[in-house]
Formats: sequence, structure tokens, C-alpha cells
Amino acid sequence: MTKIQDPMLSFEEELNMYLAGNSIDCVIFGYEHQELKILLLQWKHHPVWSLPGGFIRKDEDMNEAANRVLIERTGLKSVYLNQFRTFGSVARSELHKNAQFMRLDLFKKSEVFSAKTIAWLTKRFITTGYFALVDIEKTSPKPDFLSAKCEWKSLKDTPPLLLDHNDIVQKALEHLRIRLNYLPIGASLLPHKFTMQDLQKLYEAILQKPLERSNFQRKLLKLDFLNRHEKQMTGAANKAPYLYSFDMIKYEKLIKQGIGFSF
Repeated sequence: MTKIQDPMLSFEEELNMYLAGNSIDCVIFGYEHQELKILLLQWKHHPVWSLPGGFIRKDEDMNEAANRVLIERTGLKSVYLNQFRTFGSVARSELHKNAQFMRLDLFKKSEVFSAKTIAWLTKRFITTGYFALVDIEKTSPKPDFLSAKCEWKSLKDTPPLLLDHNDIVQKALEHLRIRLNYLPIGASLLPHKFTMQDLQKLYEAILQKPLERSNFQRKLLKLDFLNRHEKQMTGAANKAPYLYSFDMIKYEKLIKQGIGFSF
């Protein structure tokens, strides 16, 4: 949740600066130890987890709001961020009622929240989903003021999330998989230099299926957006894999023009 920015304003006054009934939820993907991970928040005083999100100011674009959420939770700017879907089901507000009632009770006990504020926060919200790709090692996860934790969780071990956030995560993953077929993915998730196996493991983690090694390498090398460097010396020189990095000029060109094949 968005934190009060101006200490001279009450929470109720500040909420008036935002669009009622509209929010942003961000699925922030990272990659570590050959696992795809997402950044999650855990509420204070309750074990429920949720996606990082926030409200949209009346004077900002939706993309600006998503970037603001990303900066507040990770400390990163200028990363790959993409809007993928709006979630407006009436039923989404009915999910996990017990957890919502507990949080509402916390609102009522807080001096920050007036009855008008609680009414604003508990009305039906339509949310727009964004997904981001980030280098986990460069992030500094920070919880919002209503959360106790902000942590990376393995995608395969995602806990039950608030509202329809599990569905939002699944739809973000589906969208990311589709984009693999026409956009290069990896510059935001891998270290500067990596092996071809590292890149293949990343794609396999996203697709959640094994890929044939020679076919994968042939497709990626044919795109000509990788620079090859010295071998990664781990023992026998003839078995050492080459290191690669992204040619960012060619990478950005492919982002604009697309690829056009499937895995």
C-alpha cells in the first residue's frame, strides 16, 4: 500500500489525491539459483502474503504509478516493466474474506484510519497488473508501512495470496512465456556474463519444461545478439564453457522488431 508522502496531510486527505477504486499490482520476477522468484509482502499481525501494489495518483500516468511501486519496493529504476492485464471481476473483492476482516479490524484500531478512510480502502477495486524483470542482487526489498516483510519467494513455492493475486501471478507468467516467442528475455535477470547453460536454465525456469540443448543454442545464436567472451575456467580447458553477454544495441533492436519463433 502507498505510504503517506506528506506528513502535514492526514491519511484521509492524502487518499483524496488518488483515484478511488483503481490500483496497481506488480509481479516482480527475479532469477536466482536456477529458480524463478517473485517479490511478495507479508502483512503485519497476519501471515497472509500479497503482491506489491499501490494506488494511482490523479496527476500521474498508470505506468508512472507502476514504476513508483517498483522503486519503493526494490529501489530499482529503469527496469523492464510491462502492463499485461486488468483484473475487474466482482468476485475478486470477495476472496479471502477472513483475512480482509482481520485487516479491517487492524484499520479500525489504528489512529491513522478514520471511518471514511476505511470505507475508501474497503470498496471494490479494479487493479491493473504489471510484471517486471529485475536482477535480485541489485534489489533492496522494503515492506510498505502495513507490511512486516518484503521477501523473494520461489515461484514454485508461492504461498496462498490475498484476493486474486495468485491468479495475477499465473497470468503474468503466461504473458511472460508468450513474450519469449518474440522478444529476447534475460538482460534484466542474468549477470553481465553468463554461460549458454545459464541462459537455457532461465528459459526452462520460465517455461517450466526442459529444452533441447542444441536446438536452443542454434536459435539464440542465430539472433546474433550475444557477445562471446573467454571460457569459464572450471577445470579441463576443453570442457570449459564460453561466457556470453548481451549486445545491448542489438538486444534493444530485437525488443522493438521482435523475434518470431517458439520454444
